[in-house]
Amino acid sequence: MAPSKSGSDNALWKNLFSQRVIREGTTEEVLSKVPAFANLAPRDLKEVAAIVHKREYRAGEPVFYQGDPGLGMYIVKEGEVSIALLGKDGNEQELALLGEGDFFGELALLDESPRSANAICKTDCTLIGFFRPDLFELIDKKNTLGIKIVLKLAEIVAQRLRQTDKELSKVKSQLERLQTRDERDSNVTKKSPAKEENPGTQN
Repeated sequence: MAPSKSGSDNALWKNLFSQRVIREGTTEEVLSKVPAFANLAPRDLKEVAAIVHKREYRAGEPVFYQGDPGLGMYIVKEGEVSIALLGKDGNEQELALLGEGDFFGELALLDESPRSANAICKTDCTLIGFFRPDLFELIDKKNTLGIKIVLKLAEIVAQRLRQTDKELSKVKSQLERLQTRDERDSNVTKKSPAKEENPGTQN
């Protein structure tokens, strides 16, 4: 009688199933929640997870400063990161406070322009870094996977630019309304006749 193959068959099915499941708390799970990687298969997520970098930061520690060279994107695994713009007067204006699952700096994967804002850790943080050399390595070794990520990144950047354009349009409209109101008020003031003084009582 041939020996039972149930043990080896179960191991095979278990192995196949494990490749399709993303375990909680893993880097793959964090990546799966980021739009750039959300549509990737578990096997592809594992490929990306193998080349990203885990970084630990203390509260108050900078991830990068405005004007620094853009090297890649970061994903917040734990903690909070403040994105702030440094004004000409030296004061910072916070643009966003990012938490678990949020990401920033993705434009640097497509463009080597300097950082446009400061990224400072508000709390102790664990970040996942995905840098340009990592992306190029992926494109070189796994061409189809690399191109998928690049296309998704381009889509994300385009969406953010469209949103920025909308916000700028709103600000422009508000400024134009204020300018129109000020000009109208100024014209009204110029047209208003000066108040006449009451003549004194004649005896």
